[in-house]
Amino acid sequence: MPTRLVLDCDTGTDDAVAIMAAVGHPDLDLLAVTTVDGNVALPFVTENTLRALDVVGALVPVHAGAPRPLLRPGFPIPRDELNGRDPDFQPAYLDLPPARSRVASHEAVRFLVDFYRDPAHDDVTLVATGPLTNVALALSVAPDLRDRIPRLVLMGGGVAGGNVTAAAEFNLWVDPEAARIVLEAGVRDVTTLPLDATQSVPLTLADCDALHALGTPGAVAAARLVRHRIEHDPDAERAALFGPCAPVHDALCMAAIADPSVVTESVTCPVTVETSSDRALGALLLDRRSWTADAPNATVALRADRDRYLAFLTNAFRA
Repeated sequence: MPTRLVLDCDTGTDDAVAIMAAVGHPDLDLLAVTTVDGNVALPFVTENTLRALDVVGALVPVHAGAPRPLLRPGFPIPRDELNGRDPDFQPAYLDLPPARSRVASHEAVRFLVDFYRDPAHDDVTLVATGPLTNVALALSVAPDLRDRIPRLVLMGGGVAGGNVTAAAEFNLWVDPEAARIVLEAGVRDVTTLPLDATQSVPLTLADCDALHALGTPGAVAAARLVRHRIEHDPDAERAALFGPCAPVHDALCMAAIADPSVVTESVTCPVTVETSSDRALGALLLDRRSWTADAPNATVALRADRDRYLAFLTNAFRA
């Protein structure tokens, strides 16, 4: 049976690829999507989510959620200032046709609480590929959800370093208090895929050509979105190994659920997020000391297999 999923996301280019892959892969069953402020402002996130679902003809309900971080009025650095280096990297609207479908509700947190309190959903994995505001709010208003969410898979953090500061990855940096609440809530099965894993499996222009050649609407759209990422996310170190390329972070979460062997190296240990230090705000903190008194609360992926990731995407977009 396919793994049933709910996806909480801040749809930019890589979330859109993840959405379309979740719809298309035979081993995944996407039941609903909740949206959160992140890559772009919430109204654009929600519109982009609907666009991605419409491209692949998926009738999946979308629930709009938090328009700002949990405790802060906005990002630690304003979004416009943060994006000043390359404002076209995450465009407000994705290069997909305008949505025909409409949002199901503007109550993502209420949806998550009601959904996971229903015993019929006690097998549904929650995947979070954006800031964790919605998930933290749901766990805060309904602490029993920690025992009702069977598995949480999230994209966030960077063990070796960040992509928005030297220490922090974007999703955790945007709402570090929410991330800390979620990681320390006691959900029994938590996996995070940080930059270490996602950057180990970048996609290339040749991979885009291969996706486009599949010819399906999702494959063609995904190829276009990945090309955009490659054009706007140059990295000399990765390019030396693979040629022009870029990581497509969020879709790796879907790959790891459909094929756990995609993750080739991981560590299970106590994990939290820094919420007070100016220089390390949003940093993912792993305690790998053998003598720590804290119990392990998450598995952190450190590397992934690019061939298996490509096989997942091919399988997701071929039909």
